[in-house]
Amino acid sequence: MKNIKTKIPAAIAIIIFVFAGCSKLDEKLQDRLTLKQVEAATQGTTPDVSALLAEVYNSLLNFNSDGSVNIPEHVSDELIAPTRGGDWDDNGAWRAMFQHTWDADHANIRDYFNRLNSGLFSAIDILQFSPNPQQEAEARFVRAFYVFWICDGWGQVPMRTTGAPLADIPTVMSSPDAINFVISELKAIIPNLPDNVPPWQASKAAANALLAKAYMNKAVFESADRKTFTFGADDMTSVITYCDAIINSGKYALEANYFNNFTSDNGVNSSELIFCTYNRAGVQSNSMRGTWMSCLHYNQNPSGWNGFTTLADLYNSFDANDMRRGAELPTLKAETGLRAGLLFGQQYNAAGVALKDRQGNPLSFTLESPIIAKGALLEVSGVRVMKFIPDMTNESVPGNQFPFFRYADILLTKAEALMRSGNNGSALTIVNQLRAVRGASAMASIDETSLLAERGRELYTEGWRRTDLVRFGKFLEPWTEKPNTDDPKYLLFPFPSAQIVANPSLKQNPGY
Repeated sequence: MKNIKTKIPAAIAIIIFVFAGCSKLDEKLQDRLTLKQVEAATQGTTPDVSALLAEVYNSLLNFNSDGSVNIPEHVSDELIAPTRGGDWDDNGAWRAMFQHTWDADHANIRDYFNRLNSGLFSAIDILQFSPNPQQEAEARFVRAFYVFWICDGWGQVPMRTTGAPLADIPTVMSSPDAINFVISELKAIIPNLPDNVPPWQASKAAANALLAKAYMNKAVFESADRKTFTFGADDMTSVITYCDAIINSGKYALEANYFNNFTSDNGVNSSELIFCTYNRAGVQSNSMRGTWMSCLHYNQNPSGWNGFTTLADLYNSFDANDMRRGAELPTLKAETGLRAGLLFGQQYNAAGVALKDRQGNPLSFTLESPIIAKGALLEVSGVRVMKFIPDMTNESVPGNQFPFFRYADILLTKAEALMRSGNNGSALTIVNQLRAVRGASAMASIDETSLLAERGRELYTEGWRRTDLVRFGKFLEPWTEKPNTDDPKYLLFPFPSAQIVANPSLKQNPGY
């Protein structure tokens, strides 16, 4: 017992060093994981691998509004947080993200990296405790998932060796090495991944989806500057192959009602979810509630925080009959008065009474969304996003799953690979099949501009917009409320200063 008492403080000191700069959002997860390491090292016990694997999956909950939406969407042309007087100023943090003026110490970007890095650690950590072949494959899938996202955002990936002492400094994978690691890992583990499991569990289909994404973005990740790249024919063939593995499985289909993919029971009832979070109503959901609270006005039900909006450009890109722009869901309307989708114009309560803002003016959301809202626009500017549907019975801890891979995305990914392979006719057929289900008119032709726009209409606020804009060469271009062409340094995020100090092998990205 004496030895245990002397070893634990040293181990904890190492943990503090390893996670220098991590955000409070990760502390509980890190504590549970690292204390199990300490226990195993000092008492000779073997942690419960099933429990550790559950924690690995729980780490993905940070991808809800605190992860996938707040960073990759807010630096894109899809989501803006206007400053409204003293609300949503945060010392200009949201404006810096949207207008691409962030620096190396931006707190939101720092916290985003720390969440991803923490999740990567959890997936690596479990592998030292002799998981069975399926458990190992699932953990390695999540590890590859985190490597993909860190590579996407930062271009370098700090990587630990399984079972290495916590004091060891992680090695650093380059962007080309990281994307090829993802591809080789997924190919190696597919035989040991399960097939018929809930969408919050890693599966063969989830691995095929990530492989399709990896090959689609491979040329971007392998380029020296993320501006100059050519999509290889073999890579596009691989994209099509892995998409077809999902399409031809017969396990997935487009939902007739688009918003069935985003309800509180979407994890069990949506035919499109391939891989997602595991939120449980009334038990755990992290920040899923924020997907609607951050957009709704104080006087709506639920009473929101009156923050995020989308731009008129997205709203106006939809056909009038495209259900993705907005639809009436009977239960949602009866309970809240809300429509699903993009909220524009006069808003009503459940009794059909027109709502007012806090100054007594009509609560009528405008297309205009200036980055600094003033005067009559102070409270009502901007189209609001009501994509994820609140369950008013469990509104504070909802059961909505956040989709990482969805069947419609796989169809659009295959269409993009076909288009980049010169087969525009087949690409157009796929896109028009999707549009028909969504109630939109058929497109007459397809090119990069129209396909990027279609991805925006289908996948808005699902976390893919930044990645798509970079791949289509549009991320640095001006858009509404971002008037300037950007410095190419913004194609990658900066590493937190604490990470640079702690790891001499990690080099700050150029320009920061």
